[in-house]
Amino acid sequence: MMKIIHTADWHLGKLVHGLHMTEDQSYILDQLLEILEREKPDVLIIAGDLYDRSVPPREAVELLNRILTTICTELNIPIMAISGNHDSPDRLGFGSLIFQSRQLYLHTTIEQAFHPVLLNDKAGAVHFHLVPYFEPAEVRDYFDDNNIQTHHQAMERVVNEIKRTFQPNERHIIVAHTFVAGGMESDSEERLTMIGGSPYVDASLFDSFDYVALGHLHGPQKVFRETVRYSGSILKYSFSEASHKKSVTSVELEADGKCHIEQLPLKPLKDMKSVKGYFQDLMNEKVISRTDDYLQIELLDNGQILDPVSKLRNIFPNLLRLERKKYLLGLSIKDKEKIQQKQEMSHEQLFQAFYQEIKGEELSSKRSEYIRKVMSSLLIEERGK
Repeated sequence: MMKIIHTADWHLGKLVHGLHMTEDQSYILDQLLEILEREKPDVLIIAGDLYDRSVPPREAVELLNRILTTICTELNIPIMAISGNHDSPDRLGFGSLIFQSRQLYLHTTIEQAFHPVLLNDKAGAVHFHLVPYFEPAEVRDYFDDNNIQTHHQAMERVVNEIKRTFQPNERHIIVAHTFVAGGMESDSEERLTMIGGSPYVDASLFDSFDYVALGHLHGPQKVFRETVRYSGSILKYSFSEASHKKSVTSVELEADGKCHIEQLPLKPLKDMKSVKGYFQDLMNEKVISRTDDYLQIELLDNGQILDPVSKLRNIFPNLLRLERKKYLLGLSIKDKEKIQQKQEMSHEQLFQAFYQEIKGEELSSKRSEYIRKVMSSLLIEERGK
């Protein structure tokens, strides 16, 4: 039997409402170290988005260095990691060949996806297929196949290539950073590109794998079957995640490929909560007791209140967001629908809407194709910085 700890979406260097989360991330990753020391897994999986941006701040780099060094040199646990859509593949992949000598396997290129990492237990070999995040255009160029336009088509091509070298009667685990159709998203995930088509991939692509370790969606969840799993992010990164129970996923892989799965909870330094109530009730701590947790508060009062933020922060110092219900009520149903539509638009659709609003005419198909290519190029360039 092989024991695996699956985690993802650390987003080191993250800012939440202008607040650096480094202290919170350090606290929660120390909990991960405690879990690893207690559970003694055979391998740790990190399914992408180690950093929150392509050029992370110094504190984030130092934190990642401390955690990975501790896991590899003190706990002696192999790590299987991939780059996510927030990571820069070039920066994150620097020195990866050297790291392998300490059993840190960090894959950041399409080519590396076709070279599985093998670990052995008493039952034999387990093949880890590490598939970093990629744009459809990157896969299209790699295979020189103009038929690859969507994320599904790109992942299908990569998975089919992986399966060509499958060893029969052995166990296979795939690690990927992608949006599997049917997964539940939150506001803190950067929407994957929809240039040329849908950002989703179908879960059926992974039917041949014994376990599918996913990153990108921040809520821990299965997708259609128990063994297609998002571990979720290590912390709540938006108030849309207030109801989430953050955890890492423990997987015990049997000799026949069956998996026993358990969620191991993570307790944050400060929780993230969303509450609503009347101003005076909040001041009198009738809605929520005095706390250092990160708060979003919706005031139900109709009248004017003088400087409510400063007054509330005397009791709730980490009040990050204050809303007034009346502003939302003042919007018509049509206005609300427009806001929701814009939130769900792709980059290309937003530009088309902007063009139509400014020019008073629809963007031509020729110009749409040009914009599509420019956006695709910019997204790839941005991830390489």
